Amino acid sequence: MNPIAGLLTALSAVTAIYLAVWGRVIGAARRKPSPNPASAMDARFPTPLQIAVGCGTNFLDTLGIGSFATTTTMFRLKKMVDDRIIPGTLNVGHTLPTTAQTFIYTAIIQVDITTLFSMIAASILGAWLGAGIVARWPKRNVQIGMGMALLAAASLMFMTQMNLFPGGGDALGVRGTRLVVAVAVNFALGALMTLGIGLYAPCMILVSLLGMNPKAAFPIMMGSCAFLMPVGSLRFIREQSYNMRAALGLLVGGIPAVLLAAYIVKELPLYAVRWLVIVVVVYTSVSMLWSALAAKEDMPAEPVKAEA
Repeated sequence: MNPIAGLLTALSAVTAIYLAVWGRVIGAARRKPSPNPASAMDARFPTPLQIAVGCGTNFLDTLGIGSFATTTTMFRLKKMVDDRIIPGTLNVGHTLPTTAQTFIYTAIIQVDITTLFSMIAASILGAWLGAGIVARWPKRNVQIGMGMALLAAASLMFMTQMNLFPGGGDALGVRGTRLVVAVAVNFALGALMTLGIGLYAPCMILVSLLGMNPKAAFPIMMGSCAFLMPVGSLRFIREQSYNMRAALGLLVGGIPAVLLAAYIVKELPLYAVRWLVIVVVVYTSVSMLWSALAAKEDMPAEPVKAEA
């Protein structure tokens, strides 16, 4: 079997497991509705606004803007999802649209199989460990982590606009020390995905710094996300650390948007859109960090222990 065909077959199996587990959870939630509309067991059909967010963010993601930072901004502006469970909602809701992108694009770009498989495996392990940590974090920790992650995402977007990415080389893969570096960094990027920072831009920088052809980054970053997101999402689902209804909105709006962008629109002049996204992402990052700071100031002081 062709290695890429084998990879996509494995991805189909992972996706099927993810759908079976989440589908069972959704079915249980519908049989016993939750009184809390913001819970991980609110299986009502998503609102038009939630679907619109899924549509818009995944449309831009397919065209190269990214979906995590933009979705976080919309969630906070419209107060749709509590800050503590935004990371889980992003991962659970964007999993299937990202998988659709991977099936569309991975088979058409060449890359060294050893490099591809090693980096994907590292990202999966990073996501599994990262999701287990983030799912149990208190709200303030999530706000600080996501605030810093959004600043990093805005910085990477700015680098894209200013053409500051390294040029890269012609190699389709790496070996030896460079492969070890690639695996280690992609492990870290997989863990950061569970906190809400997208993998695409930093993976592109990594591949270029290692002397690879930047085009080789596409199957690596799309394959990494498509495999790590179901794995990480299963942990968020198990911990009930996400908003089910909002995640369903990302899914329902996301799949048609990916198909529209990939097969019909294909390309748009996005220069001005990227600047707008940078501005709103920085605003969201600052507001999230400010909320975390305000929460610390509101915390009651620890009682002073009397001396013996």
